[in-house]
Amino acid sequence: MLLPDAPAALTRPFRRFLLALVLAPLALLAIGVPTRADKASQPIPADTLAKMAAKGTTPAAPILLRAYKRESEIELWKRDRSGRYVPIKTYPICRWSGQLGPKTRNGDRQVPEGFYTVAKSQMNPNSRYYLSFDIGYPNAYDRAHGATGSAIMVHGICSSMGCFAMTDQVAGELFALAREAFAGGQTAFQFQAFPFRMTAANMARHRTDPNIGFWRQLKEGSDRFEATGEEPVVGVTAGRYSFAPLKDPDKEAAAQALHRSESERIAGLVEEGAAAVRTTYSDGGQHAFWAHRISQGFPVGDISRPEALAYAGQEVVLIAARRKPAPPAAMPESLWAAVIGPGTPFYPHRAAYRAPYEGGPAPRFAAAARYSETLPTLLRLALDGETAPPAFAVPQSSVEIVAQR
Repeated sequence: MLLPDAPAALTRPFRRFLLALVLAPLALLAIGVPTRADKASQPIPADTLAKMAAKGTTPAAPILLRAYKRESEIELWKRDRSGRYVPIKTYPICRWSGQLGPKTRNGDRQVPEGFYTVAKSQMNPNSRYYLSFDIGYPNAYDRAHGATGSAIMVHGICSSMGCFAMTDQVAGELFALAREAFAGGQTAFQFQAFPFRMTAANMARHRTDPNIGFWRQLKEGSDRFEATGEEPVVGVTAGRYSFAPLKDPDKEAAAQALHRSESERIAGLVEEGAAAVRTTYSDGGQHAFWAHRISQGFPVGDISRPEALAYAGQEVVLIAARRKPAPPAAMPESLWAAVIGPGTPFYPHRAAYRAPYEGGPAPRFAAAARYSETLPTLLRLALDGETAPPAFAVPQSSVEIVAQR
């Protein structure tokens, strides 16, 4: 407090300081820069609202988020009027750290993988990284395996030590989406974190990875969501992810059918000779969208370990792809008839085999499964002395052959 007899010269700087304190927030509002007080209350962008309306949903409807490390993306899903979750928008991740695979200990820089729950209490409007929410690591599965660590966030600023770093603008939009869903009555939303998009092709390519057993568990949960559009009810049984059956028997049947089909598809890709790879990172990755924008000078804040991004997503081929030989082309019906029809050299041996279209196992020549295999088989057996060589007759004209049919 200034004394009454203080010189006027001493009060001028103090008056300017007080005036600056009063005018600074007003200036920020005038130029559109959000202050700490209102950044958490920013509206959902108009283009996102339009996408919601087009999919038959609203800002107050429940949300679900799905993250993919390999692709560096987070998907927004909203429940529509029918009760099914539908995709609304995909956001590029500016930075994530670590490797593909689950987080196991504090300080390993790993971004977690699994099924997590975000309640309203996990939202942080006063984050040092603009805005953030805690995804809920460690969950029951992580704790069952002795995993350590905490405070794994989706936040602003392009810097990660185990978090999903989204830049301030994207973090603000995700925060607004969660805020409106909570205001609409949702008590918590599910956050699904995957190493990559859980397609059959990706599962086949990573089949030799040490984490493949864990990823198969995530694949089951992903398939259930894809088949039904319902949030999977996730539990942990004997140290493994488990998923409660759906109340609707038709939806449960659809979930099981898709997972069975995907498992068969994976096995088929392996049988066909799909390559097996291991994807390695120096320290996490970044979406190509942000890499391009940053190269143009777009500000994203501090970028953690930018030198590591040059060595992100290096694929090491562990099993080279192989191509199975194409099956022999089928012999045209007209040629088939000309070879073994009545009056042809091989007609006496007609009873020794059947054409594929006749059905049933071949009585003698099981190897003769295709038209193109039959003639070579007969010739080889004749040369080996296992069957009498055919008696060659005078070739008939095609007109005569057709007439005898």
